[in-house]
Amino acid sequence: MHLHPRLIEVSERIRERSRSRREAYLARVDSWAAREPVRKSLSCTNLAHAFAAMPGGDKIMLRQQRQPNIAIVSAYNDMLSAHQPFEHYPAIIKEAARRAGATAQFAGGVPAMCDGVTQGQPGMELSLFSRDVIAMATAVALSHQMFDAVLCLGVCDKIVPGLLIGALQFGHLPTVFVPAGPMTSGLANKEKAHIRQLYAEGKVGREELLESEARSYHDAGTCTFYGTANSNQMLMEIMGLHLPGAAFVNPGLPLREALTAAAAERAAAITALGADYIPLARVIDERAIVNGLVGLLATGGSTNHTIHLIAIARAAGIVIDWSDFDDLSAVVPLLARIYPNGAADVNHFHAAGGMGLLIRELLDAGLLHEDVQTVVGQGLRRYTEEPTLSEGRLSWRPAPSESGDSAVLGNMAAPFSPDGGVKLLQGNLGRAVIKTSAVAAEHRAVEAPARIFDSQDAMLAAFKAGELERDLVAVIRFQGPRANGMPELHKLTPALGVLQDRGFKVALVTDGRMSGASGKVPAAIHVTPECVNGGPLARLRDGDLVRLDAEAGVLEALVEPAEWATRELAVADLSGNQHGFGRELFAGFRQQASGAEQGAMSFGWAD
Repeated sequence: MHLHPRLIEVSERIRERSRSRREAYLARVDSWAAREPVRKSLSCTNLAHAFAAMPGGDKIMLRQQRQPNIAIVSAYNDMLSAHQPFEHYPAIIKEAARRAGATAQFAGGVPAMCDGVTQGQPGMELSLFSRDVIAMATAVALSHQMFDAVLCLGVCDKIVPGLLIGALQFGHLPTVFVPAGPMTSGLANKEKAHIRQLYAEGKVGREELLESEARSYHDAGTCTFYGTANSNQMLMEIMGLHLPGAAFVNPGLPLREALTAAAAERAAAITALGADYIPLARVIDERAIVNGLVGLLATGGSTNHTIHLIAIARAAGIVIDWSDFDDLSAVVPLLARIYPNGAADVNHFHAAGGMGLLIRELLDAGLLHEDVQTVVGQGLRRYTEEPTLSEGRLSWRPAPSESGDSAVLGNMAAPFSPDGGVKLLQGNLGRAVIKTSAVAAEHRAVEAPARIFDSQDAMLAAFKAGELERDLVAVIRFQGPRANGMPELHKLTPALGVLQDRGFKVALVTDGRMSGASGKVPAAIHVTPECVNGGPLARLRDGDLVRLDAEAGVLEALVEPAEWATRELAVADLSGNQHGFGRELFAGFRQQASGAEQGAMSFGWAD
């Protein structure tokens, strides 16, 4: 297969950069692998504890220590619409495992917070680090030495990255990710965004806003816009951790239940006890990480993955950085238009041909590594197929050869943009990323005076007071991992959108996050080093001219170098971020967190 030269170049660079870390990781994983049930190493007391509450037939199998035992690690709770369907999955999985001659145990639950609920609230300051808590909870669940394979049940923002980071510490175990699917389409995302802007301007009240939101988020399943949750599902598929075509089948359908059962059967088939052993560590390699990067770029996915993919890669002994994103973005075209990068939602994308068609386009263009290991064991070409259910039997067929809606899912001959829309910005303010796929060309370069705030609430207060009716670069600083856990600042989007619609040149610069819903206003986010860690953004003062140029990759303060070098760093009062809503429990995470470009991780090996 002919690969694009840039794909080869970036892949080789990552491989060389990661060589020593990756070799050490694989050596550890190989030392843990065993060709017999790992529970044989347990004492009789250990083992008796582990199967004491199991049904009779399962208890006999576990006691005989011959058949695979599958761990179920679930992020179920019924506050998250995306995770509510997981309530019934363990029963489906256990029955499917028995049919496959295996057993399955619910090994542990992991926390699952909803960024949609905590957006703009104090709880959002726990959000990013909840990923690391989930990773640790996954490790706790798998620590009992009872399991030969893993099924990870998760969908949303920090949850899938956390599950994968945790599972990679048990990389000798085969691991299959089991999604729940998106909710059916409700109120159009464009209309939802319009109501939010009207509310920000005071033109509609809270009742109208709540009705709009309730019509948007109306049922079980993932939110239908293309934010971090649905970007997660795309990644698990294009990285070979789902069954082909599993990502975007709606909850409650017979096909969804059949795919869940098939995931359990597949996990039982790929353990070290059989002839088709596929450990997680061999699925997530440099090629799979690059495939994930390409998928993110080609679909206009969440900016949160400029952090999470770095953390996932490091958990597998692989080192990537924002230059890798930037270099691939220059040659990977945008093939999907899903809100906020377009009007359609993820259900429309799936109906137009979905992941199968997208992966085929990228493979045929040489922009994906085909010769990767996947949980189905047949390389990535198998993921150009989609599942179907006929008379109760699950099978796969080729995905459509042409898009059912070229306004939602394009092809290599007619992409929506020649580049992937995630770019690296550099200058005297540090390094940052910007997502341009939803930003109109005329808004991608802004040069305007800075207006500086140390919180998003302060900026919104200035907006409501009418103080921002001009060209400006809104700077929200002291929002990085070590300052306050790096919350998303998505509730600024309506206000900034209003200013842009009024004809002002507007941009956002922050060492915080915006989220998977980063939209039409140019936003230089994840500025690194962060302000609390001595980052140069803390040198900026109100009125300084700032240039943000997404096309040229520039983020700089237009201040004389001599003056810039002698400026003192601003200091913020962060005492209000230290207590309440559980924030005091995360003090150690904040103190240890690495920079955004290093994955914003609280683990010692992150650097």
